[in-house]
Amino acid sequence: MIQYHAQLARMTTFQLGGVAERLVQPSSIRELAETIALGRRRGWPTRILGHGSNLLLRDRVLPGLTIRLDRRGFGTLRAQGYEVTAGAGVSLSRLIGFCVGRGFHGLEGLVGIPAAVGGALRNNAGGRDVTIAERLSSVTLLNRDGDVVTLPRGELSFGYRSSSFAESVILEAVFRLERGVREEALQRCRDHFQRKRADQPLAERSAGCIFRNPPGDFAGRLVETAGLKGLRIGRAEISPLHGNFIVAHRGARSDDVLRLIDHVRERVANVHGVWLELEIEVW
Repeated sequence: MIQYHAQLARMTTFQLGGVAERLVQPSSIRELAETIALGRRRGWPTRILGHGSNLLLRDRVLPGLTIRLDRRGFGTLRAQGYEVTAGAGVSLSRLIGFCVGRGFHGLEGLVGIPAAVGGALRNNAGGRDVTIAERLSSVTLLNRDGDVVTLPRGELSFGYRSSSFAESVILEAVFRLERGVREEALQRCRDHFQRKRADQPLAERSAGCIFRNPPGDFAGRLVETAGLKGLRIGRAEISPLHGNFIVAHRGARSDDVLRLIDHVRERVANVHGVWLELEIEVW
């Protein structure tokens, strides 16, 4: 069922901007495929939305068709042997909790990333010592022709915050993990979370890292050494904890964030001679 002029802010971690001209939240693969086909027939620009954790929506009506995948239709979560299958709409926190509760090791380094499995794979989300692709066994996709296909890890390509899924929709993924002691995995989750909480604004409204790390350096370091931590424009602020996070305070607008991004890029370019590329998407 199509919802018209649906508010999208609550579906993103920034909680900003965004009214979808048309929104569909499919409950099955068949409904997803039919919705995408309808968008193509009508010539509607079509976007896939997950948990909205790597996304900034502009303060405008988003034209065309927005399709949101969540756990209601894409929430598969099951274990067999050393493999765990997770639907595209399953949050990483739920996946990690499921794995740790059953003594599986391997995904603890992804603790604190507020993404769903589909978006995390599309952007090859990761922490300091792991990316989600490293534990991937296979992915089931809906391809451009409307066919459901399953591809092994060896037929997929991943890079720094990138993947080969641009032309397909991720439906579910299988992760190959290790068995171990539940308490040890749980302690690693606690350790990772404590480290992140010390230098990332996990409790604030943000979209995670704003900029991609340039080769051989860190965007957060460049922002900090340019003297920008704590800078505010409107109600958006460079986090005092981490230079690569922008926090949206109460009353913030998407335009505040965009102006702050532009200011940071220009300042870092002037100070360091580096133009920062966005890691987040802007719709």
